[in-house]
Amino acid sequence: MRTIPLSDITRNIKEMCIEANYHLTPDMDCALKKAKDQERSPLGKQILEQLQDNLKIADEDDIPICQDTGMAVIFMEIGQDVHFEGGSLEDAINEGVRQGYIEGYLRKSVVGDPCIRENTKDNTPAVIHYEIAEGDRVKITVAPKGFGSENMSRVFMLKPADGIEGVKKAVLTAVSDAGPNACPPMVVGVGIGGTFEKCALMAKKALTRPVDQRSEIPYVREMEEELLEKINCSGIGPGGLGGSTTALAVNINTYPTHIAGLPVGINICCHVNRHAVRVI
Repeated sequence: MRTIPLSDITRNIKEMCIEANYHLTPDMDCALKKAKDQERSPLGKQILEQLQDNLKIADEDDIPICQDTGMAVIFMEIGQDVHFEGGSLEDAINEGVRQGYIEGYLRKSVVGDPCIRENTKDNTPAVIHYEIAEGDRVKITVAPKGFGSENMSRVFMLKPADGIEGVKKAVLTAVSDAGPNACPPMVVGVGIGGTFEKCALMAKKALTRPVDQRSEIPYVREMEEELLEKINCSGIGPGGLGGSTTALAVNINTYPTHIAGLPVGINICCHVNRHAVRVI
C-alpha cells in the first residue's frame, strides 16, 4: 500500500489547471501547424495563422489561451493500492482547482446553482470522474471545458438497426449543427455503446486522447478516418468562415451495450482542446 498526502493532489491539480489554460499540448500544437500548412482556403489559412499567433503569445507570456478558461473536468484514475491521507479527496481536488483559478488569474465561470446562477467566485466545484485501476499510481487528467463547444454536445439513442451508418450520420449531424459555435477547427469526441450516461462520458474522455493516436480497433479506426475526411469536406472551416480544416481529429471510444440500444454521445471541443496529464 502506497500512501499519498492529499496536499500532493491539491498542488498538482493547481499547477495543471494553470498549465492546461496557458500552454497547448504538443500533439495539438503539431496538429494546428499541420492544418495551417494544408489549409486550401486563403481566409482559412489566415485564421489558422492568427490562432497560432495567439497561442504563441499565451505560451510565452503565461496568460490564458482563451478568455473562457472553462469548467474544470477532472479524471482521476486511482490505483487500488493507494491510500490517501489528510482529509477528503474531493475537497483536495476542489482546493486545487480553487487555487489554480485564483493564482493563475483564470476566469471564474461556475455558478453554484444552475437556475439561481450565483457565481462561486473560484470556479469550484469541479466535475470529477473517478476510476479504480491496478497498481499504486494516480493518473490525473485536468481538462478545462469551455462552453461554446460544450453546448454543442449531443446524445443520440439510436436503434440497433441504425448500425454504423446511423452512428456516422449522428456524428455528422452534430458537427453540422455546431457549425462555427464550437470554435473550429474542432476535435470531435465520440462514445458508442454503454448507456445514456456512459456514451457521454466516453465522448468526453475521448477528447483527452492525443489527436495523433487512432483507435486500435480496425473498424473504429476506419470510422475515425472516414468521419474526419467528411467533416473536413463540409466547408465549415477555421472559425466557421469556410475552408478545408473543420476538424483536427475524430476520437471514438466504444463499450458493450444492451441488445435493444445503440447510444451515441458526441462531445466537441474547440481548436485548443485543453488538457494536462500527470502520473504521481
